[in-house]
Amino acid sequence: MPRRLSDDRLEVLPTPAGSWRRALGGMALLLGLSLPSTAVLAYNDLLPTSVRHVVDGFIPTDSLDLPHVAHSLATGGPLRIVAFGSSSTEGIGASTPSAAYPARLQAALKQALPESADRIMVANRGIGGEAVDEMLARLDRDVIAPHPDLVIWQTGSNDPLRGVSLDHFRTATIAAVRQIRDAGIDVVLLEPQWCPKLDATPGAYRFRDAVREIGAELDVPVIRRSEMMQAWISEGKLIREQLFAADGLHMADRGYDLLGRAVSEVVLRAAGYTSVAKVASARE
Repeated sequence: MPRRLSDDRLEVLPTPAGSWRRALGGMALLLGLSLPSTAVLAYNDLLPTSVRHVVDGFIPTDSLDLPHVAHSLATGGPLRIVAFGSSSTEGIGASTPSAAYPARLQAALKQALPESADRIMVANRGIGGEAVDEMLARLDRDVIAPHPDLVIWQTGSNDPLRGVSLDHFRTATIAAVRQIRDAGIDVVLLEPQWCPKLDATPGAYRFRDAVREIGAELDVPVIRRSEMMQAWISEGKLIREQLFAADGLHMADRGYDLLGRAVSEVVLRAAGYTSVAKVASARE
């Protein structure tokens, strides 16, 4: 049962029924791990090793890095997510809005949690070209006022291209994360992409490192997009022409799809869900 911690925060406590489900889930996970690779859903193979998990049938655990998401899923309520950021969120480089990562995230969550599919909503609040100050100018309107369960904040890509001070970026980002949390909203940070244009920009990846440091400092999950993108290439999941748009900065459809699926896995794990293998072959 949830226990109220303050006016706007709930703690989900384990129940005997939840413990029984976790024990059953653990046995199912052991069974799933003993299966041949053909027994795992095909899309799991698209994820890099660092975030690869058997997928389907998520069993809640005691981890509550995203307590509001966990509470929503545990109680059968709607799961409302705001994808907040710049062009990588808006979907620049994608062929259609439905190919942008927020749409692919929504599709992946619905696939992973079919019993909750009609209650999962991901709103795309990305605006291309924005650095941290422009995003903070619309924080109240696009994040606080709608009061979602979770905001996934993609940031740090345009700031080095625009000459923003790293110290200012850190200070502004930390203040905004605290503001979002104080409003009773879970936060996940999505770091800048790995791409040719940032490779050629001196100091660009210091902003990526700053996002990681902020996540560690504030105990906020960080999606290591740069690392994942390099793994997709090195592991042969796709080629560079499928990952990058022609401008050398943005992702293309295939990259956005992989990102949406990877973000789905990170969110569910951070909300305390462990994936269990489906005893069926998706390749046969």
